[in-house]
Amino acid sequence: MDGYEKIYREFRWNTPANFNFGAAIDAFAADPARVALLWEDQAGNRARLTFADIAAQSNRIANALTALGVGRGSAVMIALPRISLWQAAYIGALKAGAMVIPCVTMLREKDLVYRANHSGARAIIAGLDSADLIGDLRNECPGLKHYLLAGSARAGWLSLQDAMRNAAAHFRPVATRSEDPAICYYTSGTTREPKAVLHGHAYAWAHQYTGSIWLDLKPGDIHWTTSDTGWAKAAYGVLFGPWMNGVTTFMYNGRFEPEKELELLRRYQITTFCAPPTEYRMLVKEDLRRRQPLALRHCAGAGEPLNPEVIGVWREQLGLTIHDGYGQTETALVAANLPGMEIKPGSMGRPFPGIDARVLDENLKECAAGEVGQIAVRITPDKPPSIMREYWQNPEENAAVFRGDYYLTGDNAYRDAGGYLWFVGRADDVITSAGYRIGPFEVESALLEHPAVLESAVVASPDPDRGAIVKAFVRLKAGVEQSEALASELQEHVKRVTAPYKYPREIEFVADLPKTVSGKIRRVELRQREERRKHDRG
Repeated sequence: MDGYEKIYREFRWNTPANFNFGAAIDAFAADPARVALLWEDQAGNRARLTFADIAAQSNRIANALTALGVGRGSAVMIALPRISLWQAAYIGALKAGAMVIPCVTMLREKDLVYRANHSGARAIIAGLDSADLIGDLRNECPGLKHYLLAGSARAGWLSLQDAMRNAAAHFRPVATRSEDPAICYYTSGTTREPKAVLHGHAYAWAHQYTGSIWLDLKPGDIHWTTSDTGWAKAAYGVLFGPWMNGVTTFMYNGRFEPEKELELLRRYQITTFCAPPTEYRMLVKEDLRRRQPLALRHCAGAGEPLNPEVIGVWREQLGLTIHDGYGQTETALVAANLPGMEIKPGSMGRPFPGIDARVLDENLKECAAGEVGQIAVRITPDKPPSIMREYWQNPEENAAVFRGDYYLTGDNAYRDAGGYLWFVGRADDVITSAGYRIGPFEVESALLEHPAVLESAVVASPDPDRGAIVKAFVRLKAGVEQSEALASELQEHVKRVTAPYKYPREIEFVADLPKTVSGKIRRVELRQREERRKHDRG
């Protein structure tokens, strides 16, 4: 790969006026032998589908939706697990001109009702595990008219497979404009309803560079991103990123087990791999050397910052560097460690090509090197196609994040003298203690370096003297006994690794940590728990 500076300087988006991802798939289907998907589930069932298979399946679904009156201007909820019909349904809806509402299969009734009613969805395509729950929503979602089930027909449900059998295998994708609504993600709400992140068709097109530049995808690769289907990360590495480049994707429908994941990497000869830090932290606990020979040549991580010590173990045992990347549901990649770039472990890398990313203070002025501020993306004179159109039907939130010439991410970082960005935390995660600003991530990383620690989460805990103190919730490795002596040892360890003022003044040992469905630690939940606890104490 050429030098970063050259790629960044010469990059131009050149977004087409019209785009539909389904047409890109149809182009690859011209080669009947070109493999799109290798699939396996926990029971050992397997499948191999070509781009021609996916094109035909998605065409049948597009025809079925169109026959139901679901097309341009309609919203379709998709709540399917990691099965191949997920890709076909997603692409079929886009071909029909509909807007896709991706739904994690673990969503509960309240979440689904909100998404259906807020989006005005006319149809939902669901799996067997979700059918009973979704079927109970009919009285609460008057606009949801069509219920399609990936399985046999049942009362109130149309079988998706039956509908496909009765539909033609040829369909001409709707001529959608690049800015037309295509996908609407709903972000997790903590103190308010979820925000609806609306993307146009250009978002799918832009992910070709996620695949070719960050994931380093090349002809003949087999790529595996371990994301579940409802997350934005699936767009990065399960669907748009690889398939915009015509690369074979592997998908596993089963629970995460480190031993199993390593076995699949070897057996399927995966060449490029992307996983969240949570999985990497578990994988490095295994003896990676005895898992060779692996075909891996490039690895990436995203979802939250990856601890430097994990990067170090992966490199030591496999000879590969994990290329951390930073993006959001609202964006594609904003910053990343790219192939060929000097990697500074713990950094999120440098701004992604086509993205003018800066660190700004509260007055939207650029911060000096080493000064903490908010990550922002310049959106004038032209907004990158990878940035969301808007928070749909939410002018208050739009006004908060689109300010002046920038989109504000809500994440804090600092830029070093070399232009690398270093994550500090969500704007509401940063701890201010006795005048010091402390990023939870650096304390968590220090704790993770201790041999007794498996996971940790660091939050602010209210304190009458300091305003707040650093508190760490620590999950220990199997067989390690918690004790006051160990807590003191961890505190001294953090003082040595970071700085004395950053050490956790309180440590609470826990059996587990609260996480989002995508595996990110929910610091907000722990912080709110601390606030309630201190309030109740008076």
